[in-house]
Amino acid sequence: MTTRIDTVRLGENGPEVGVQGFGAMGISEFYGETDEAAARDTLDAALAAGVTLIDTADSYGRGANEKFLAPFVAAHRDEITLATKFAIERSDDPAYRGIRNDPAYIRQAVEGSLRRLGVETIDLYYMHRRDPAVPLAESVGTMAELVREGKVKHLGLSEVTGAELREAHAVHPIAALQSEWSLFSRDVERSAVGAAAELGVAFVPYSPLGRGFLTGAFANAAEDLSEGDFRRVQPRFSGANAQRNAELLAPVHKIAASHGATAAQVALAWVQQRSRVHGLTVVPIPGTRKRARLQENAAATRITLTDAELAELEPLAEQVAGDRYPDMSFTAVGRE
Repeated sequence: MTTRIDTVRLGENGPEVGVQGFGAMGISEFYGETDEAAARDTLDAALAAGVTLIDTADSYGRGANEKFLAPFVAAHRDEITLATKFAIERSDDPAYRGIRNDPAYIRQAVEGSLRRLGVETIDLYYMHRRDPAVPLAESVGTMAELVREGKVKHLGLSEVTGAELREAHAVHPIAALQSEWSLFSRDVERSAVGAAAELGVAFVPYSPLGRGFLTGAFANAAEDLSEGDFRRVQPRFSGANAQRNAELLAPVHKIAASHGATAAQVALAWVQQRSRVHGLTVVPIPGTRKRARLQENAAATRITLTDAELAELEPLAEQVAGDRYPDMSFTAVGRE
């Protein structure tokens, strides 16, 4: 039986979505080869479960992810909330990855996304990363123009600080802040989460399963991951770090057993309960390419961890070995 999840509103005036969303990034690249038929079946399962926030970006697969989603979007346009992002510029050179927030680039990016997705309006448009060389008010001002022009309905930011969120929100209401947030990554709680709660901005955690590490499947990450999987070079999946981080999962497995659940479900339940702990809307966007995993993830919304269980999980993030990325300059400095 498919779990039908509850709904919440993104931001004070944002769209109503399922309390868990779907991160589509892995369909196109980063996590090894994809079975297209299985991926499309997973999207159907998401909708059946009430997972209506579908998240992509123009950089995923250099536009291929948006193109892949287009038929699904066309078939279910009135049933889903479509989110995409701009700012990460990629070229034919695999090593190149720039960040652009200038108005001309934003306008170029939105037209490309609209064309690839086959839509006239994007429901939620994120600045994927912040370029500190461009005044934030200038970038958000351009995004606000897109709202007035009907090309975008709501605005979002990703990987910004609490101060940057406040600055942007003063220019135009921000519906959602998307940043990494999980049992292994909690630095956003220092200021970004508080700012979001204060402003009525929803928080959309990406990688709520620590890129899969919190499922307990990667004790020997280098051996467990296929060639071409970008996690092979991620610090938390590498060598001694992977072994150390796998050992940290002992309380997650214990709690999962007590609930008749999986480690992944406990990790997702923990993220979902950040809503109650911090007083804001939280809609994590785990990604998967398999129907069974999608249904497993959705079922996690029905798990409530006790105060004692939350206390047992509290110390994990401070003990994690390795950074989130090999090059932390790719993320906002001091995003917490």
